[in-house]
Amino acid sequence: MSGEPNTVEPHGVDARTGTRALPDVADTEAFGRELASILAAGDVVILDGPLGAGKTALARGIGAGLGIVGRVTSPTFIIAREHRPGRPGGPAMVHVDAYRLGGAGGGSGVLDELDALDLDSDLEDAVIVVEWGEGVAERLADRHLVVRLRRDVDSDVRHAEWEWVSDE
Repeated sequence: MSGEPNTVEPHGVDARTGTRALPDVADTEAFGRELASILAAGDVVILDGPLGAGKTALARGIGAGLGIVGRVTSPTFIIAREHRPGRPGGPAMVHVDAYRLGGAGGGSGVLDELDALDLDSDLEDAVIVVEWGEGVAERLADRHLVVRLRRDVDSDVRHAEWEWVSDE
């Protein structure tokens, strides 16, 4: 993170940084709905965390909060899935799984494949949510939200740590 102390924000997500305990999947989805309340078309949300940390559950909550049409599932095998807005004037959501981008070698192949998705053209009308996107998707916008999800070793409790990052 930026080196600044985190702001613990137990009830609101409008702080620049914060942390939150997420005891179960319903809490993770509720946190996503709460995040959606501060998102608008043009925002990029980068979800980071190991397998099973709750990235897709969080994306599902964001989609519900945005009121998008359709079920939100992991886009692992199709890489990116666009969900239409469910409200007049509301943003669409593009849900991306960057895990498989670039093949086994990663590197510049990831950036080339990300460019091929043409996500920057979607920014005008959509919130872009990128799982496994840290280190790659930041270049899509001058400002983005990074949400890091971690799971307690001894339990299924997850923890979210978020930070708005700006190139300015």
